[in-house]
Amino acid sequence: MRSSSYSVMPVLRAAVVLALTAGVATTAPPVHADPAPADTTTAAVAAKPYMGWSSWSMQSSKYPGLNPDGDYSYLTEANVLKQTDALAAKLKQYGYDHVNIDAGWWMDKNWKSGFDQYGRQTPDPVRFPNGMKSVADHIHSKGLKAGIYLPAGLEKGAYGDGKVPIWNAPGCTTGDIVYPDLRTTNGWDSAYKLDFDNSCAQKYVDSQAQMFADWGYDFLKLDGVGPGSFKSGDNYNNVADVAAWQKAIGATGRPIHLELSWSLDIGHAADWKKYSNGWRIDTDVECYCNTLVTWENSVNDRWDDAPAWSRKAGPGGWNDLDGIDVGNGEMDGLTKAERQSYMTLWAINKSPLFTGDDLTKLDSYGVSLLTNKEVIAVDQNASPVARPVTPVGDQQVWGTKNSDGSYTVALFNLGDSPASVTADWASFGFTGNASVRDLWNKANLGTYKNKITEALPAHGSRLFTVTPGGSTLTTTGYEAEAAANTLSGNASVAGCDACSGGKKVGNLYSGGKLRFNDVTVKKDGIYTVKVSYVSGDPRSVTVFSNSGNGTSLKFPSTGDWSTAETVSVQLALKAGSNTITFDSGSGYAPDIDRIVVPQSV
Repeated sequence: MRSSSYSVMPVLRAAVVLALTAGVATTAPPVHADPAPADTTTAAVAAKPYMGWSSWSMQSSKYPGLNPDGDYSYLTEANVLKQTDALAAKLKQYGYDHVNIDAGWWMDKNWKSGFDQYGRQTPDPVRFPNGMKSVADHIHSKGLKAGIYLPAGLEKGAYGDGKVPIWNAPGCTTGDIVYPDLRTTNGWDSAYKLDFDNSCAQKYVDSQAQMFADWGYDFLKLDGVGPGSFKSGDNYNNVADVAAWQKAIGATGRPIHLELSWSLDIGHAADWKKYSNGWRIDTDVECYCNTLVTWENSVNDRWDDAPAWSRKAGPGGWNDLDGIDVGNGEMDGLTKAERQSYMTLWAINKSPLFTGDDLTKLDSYGVSLLTNKEVIAVDQNASPVARPVTPVGDQQVWGTKNSDGSYTVALFNLGDSPASVTADWASFGFTGNASVRDLWNKANLGTYKNKITEALPAHGSRLFTVTPGGSTLTTTGYEAEAAANTLSGNASVAGCDACSGGKKVGNLYSGGKLRFNDVTVKKDGIYTVKVSYVSGDPRSVTVFSNSGNGTSLKFPSTGDWSTAETVSVQLALKAGSNTITFDSGSGYAPDIDRIVVPQSV
């Protein structure tokens, strides 16, 4: 199990805990700098997914030469300024405008933390000899936004036997802001949990937020947040921390973007959206190996994990799939096909687009991926987040409808060998001809009737804009709860506010089956049948028509048990009456709402 970007390797993780436990507050002077002016040109923070660069991927990699002074030593003022200048020169014009400094800015090369006399993190003088305000000023001078990082809670090294005073809070000390039993919190248990029943705790968060505002930062990544970060339970519930940070940021008067990390609990999605501007839905994308990432390490996990969150994102708060390390070729550790698929998935999910690559060494293919305006527009436009429109096997089709009536359609081959992938127009509710634009190749492909099929390499993808020129598909709907259907095993009808007719068939497990009877079509053929279902996690079900053998298909999560989504399945139907069966087999299947069958092939 890997952790997020605060501490990952077992030896380092132990060192962090020891250093934070033994850390002693320094006597650096308090911050009284004039606040940097707020960005009055931005109508709202996170109106669109942010774009930029983050330091963590290179910090965490064993790639030769990146960390010459020991693990995580890459993070220095000089390197941040070098990447800032490269971002401004190469990517700013395409919308990349954030420079985000990740974990370690207040730690020395041995990962020992430094704090001011108010228990606030203070920059390491070797890593950042001119301080964090100077760095932010340079970032701003390039027309970019500055980002910084903290873990949740009061770091152990800041506690100082509970006697450290809180800035601008007379009478408050670190002993007042945590629980008397010094219970720990965050993904690494590296901090004491803040007790917000005592108003001094809010004052402490206020002091940190004001420090960042005084320095001129525009973005804060709050890491190790729970429920999430592979932790659960009361000690790791940091919703109150996130709410306190939102309040503290508001009090500064500076519009600071608040991003949460990592592997956040989807059960608290409403809290993350209420109090923050973005949330990491998964673990780290980095491999902590001799490249920045690898396909199998966790890049490919996102195809399984992203669908559950698709309805949670929107202006003001976005699902964060983590960094896009697609620009450096050999350093990235990916094939060209994998790099394109990686960027494609991030774009259709409207994830923040921030790279962890060395921007001074981008290869030409990496530049072509990072600067494709048509693909960037998919990430930044107002259409909904895409979802799979097919079950999630090795070959997948994802899509979403755009405001102009066109569709964004992505084809993926996640298999280890080449394969063809087909997008049927019926999956999107129309039939006939449609014009197709290839976004990666910036080319109009012409008109395709009823579908498009592409041969894709291993881990390959295509990304299209499809504009219907035909007609709306004529269909017939069949409700799962209809009396004419046959339920067997544990299958039973249940209420469902999100479902058609207010009902569904659930309890499809351990042999439970649902059979739709008398599904009628006019002629023999292969039909694209839409299945509306509810499933709080990805679940498989065997689907077959008439007396067929059936195929086990995995349906992506709908996010919870009160949201319905659809996928399309291909079934052979004969002229006249047919049956369509959903068989749970020995496992647990999704709940079924209804099916929608085209009246003709």
